[in-house]
Parts: sequence; C-alpha cells; structure tokens
Amino acid sequence: MTLYDVIDYCASLDFDGLDATAYYFPGYPQVPDDAYLYNLKKKAFLNGITVNGTGVKNDFAVPDAERRKNDIQMVKNWIEAAEKFGAAVIRIFTGYQIPEGYSFDQVLEWMIPEMQECVEHAKNHGVLIGLQNHNDFAKTAAETIKIVEAVNSEWFGVILDTGSLRTLDPYEEIARLLPYAISWQLKESVWYGEKEIPVDMEKIKNIIDSGGYRGFLPIETLGEGDPKQKIENLISSVRKHF
Repeated sequence: MTLYDVIDYCASLDFDGLDATAYYFPGYPQVPDDAYLYNLKKKAFLNGITVNGTGVKNDFAVPDAERRKNDIQMVKNWIEAAEKFGAAVIRIFTGYQIPEGYSFDQVLEWMIPEMQECVEHAKNHGVLIGLQNHNDFAKTAAETIKIVEAVNSEWFGVILDTGSLRTLDPYEEIARLLPYAISWQLKESVWYGEKEIPVDMEKIKNIIDSGGYRGFLPIETLGEGDPKQKIENLISSVRKHF
C-alpha cells in the first residue's frame, strides 16, 4: 500500500487521523519533494483524515558523533517536512541500546543536548517532538521521564508505547508516563517480561480518563496475520471501550 492507499483505508474505517510514519514515504530517509507532501496533505483533507503525526528511525545512543550528527540533520529535515504536510508531532527514539563501555548517564551527556537541538528546530517550525519508549536504550517509565525532564521543553513529550514497557507492571508504567504523553502507540498486547498478554482496553481507558488526556490515540498492530483484519479487530476493541 502507498500512503495514498492508507488514507483511503483509514477513511473506509472512519478513522479520524493517520500517523504517516516517515519510513513509509518513498525515498526515506530522504524527504520527498514538496509536490508529494502537499498532495498527501490534500488527499488527507479531502477524506476527512487528520495527518496528526509522523516518525523517523534515529539512534542517538551510538558513540560515533558523526553518525549522531547525520541523524540530527535527518530529524530536522523531517520536522520541516512534517510542517509542510501538516503533522503536529514527530516521533523519535533514544537509540537501540547502551553502547559497550558506557553507562546510561554517560550517554545522556551527549543525547540530551542533541535532543534539545532537535526540539529547538521543531519549535521554530510549530512541530512537537515525541520520544517513544521502545524497550531499547530507555526501557522503563522512570528512564523515559528522566530524559523528558532533562530536555525540559513544552515542545517535547512522550509517545506512549503500551507494548514496549516490559520490565515492570505495564499498566503502572503507562500510568506513570501518562502526564508526559503527547501521542500514543496503542498495541494489541502488553508484556510481563517475556510473557505477551492481550491488552486490557478498559484499564487503558480508565488510566486515560484519570489523567485527562484528550489528544489522538494512534493504534498499531504487530506480528503474524492479515494486517487489515488485525487493524479492524483492534479498532473494534478500542471503539467498544472509548
């Protein structure tokens, strides 16, 4: 499917929005020309679909400063693209893992200023940056919150990934992250260590209600099976409770 096809699919299921992830754009990590971005924006508008977000694959946890510099520029390029096609938030990651020979806090010494540089660029283009907790460099709510508070910007928050909190009780972790959430990745399952369990949508709804979150709630399916059927099953569950 192209992103144009995805917009048609979203409209057929009466979705309100689409997180048009950058790595499904043609030519990623390069940004397409303006004509592509503007036509996508027009297509979404005419179908009543808000392009609420996008996201990139970056790794700010590598010791190689030149690699990080390239990823910083890539994030900046997609911030400018997001402004053009109307996405209000761009999703980034910390990195895949703590590099050998370094501690978590040592990596933060370079990671925080680089995130702040990206956030300042985003602010100047009217785009928020959301850090997705992804069971990678930062595995827990506490580690994710530590990064968000260190970056310290109203233009920076959390993309709350319900399926990537696998170290502690996932629902307690979701509740801890809720005050920092600016968008979500609501998945079919939560994890208790290596054990995968279907998500309790009523629990998610209660956590959201208690925190007063009112933004978009993107859903994501993973794993085997027909993706269209999996999405239809997940949105049916969401609509049953929300």
